[in-house]
Amino acid sequence: MIEVCNLSLQIKDKKILSRINLKLEDGKIYGLSGNNGCGKTMLMKCICGFIRPTEGMVAADQKVIGKDMDYLKNAGIIIENPGFVSYYTGLKNLKLLTGIHHKADVGHLEAVMRRCGLDPKLKLPVKKYSLGMRQRLGIAQAVMEDQQYLILDEPMNGLDKFGVEDIRELLLELREQGKLIILASHNKADIDLLCDRVYEIDSGEL
Repeated sequence: MIEVCNLSLQIKDKKILSRINLKLEDGKIYGLSGNNGCGKTMLMKCICGFIRPTEGMVAADQKVIGKDMDYLKNAGIIIENPGFVSYYTGLKNLKLLTGIHHKADVGHLEAVMRRCGLDPKLKLPVKKYSLGMRQRLGIAQAVMEDQQYLILDEPMNGLDKFGVEDIRELLLELREQGKLIILASHNKADIDLLCDRVYEIDSGEL
């Protein structure tokens, strides 16, 4: 479970978020909708621990981020553009990332890439990937370590209709496995088809 309690964020003299309260349960997909600049991405960054709120707090399984732990643990994250080592292949990038936690199982990584619509044997460096391929790789890195929490900011960006169908199906499977998924999307169909509950943010207010 993730709880957001009375969270406000102000940067210099600009109020970004105002008194946000959420209680998010495992096994559900939560949608965030709103216009560009409304605060969706900043809220996700606060939940992940990348930005500290001016007031209030975020807790995961009753542990406060910024106090009991520095960042949201056991989380797969896509916020803005996924970053990779451009001259390595997709598989080598994933191997490097899983090596941080000593979980580099090549067979598992290959299976995850295939599930996300990528060929793990492809020798093409990431710098030559299309936008859609890069996005699929970003989703693969978000789910490859069986993370309990998935924080996904516009995960369908750059995907063709087949890619969108693949990732929608994957997210529904992960929900059935008990994952807690927070999804921001400008695509109303994504929100309608995937989300158990939708929160709209307008000028930093829920």
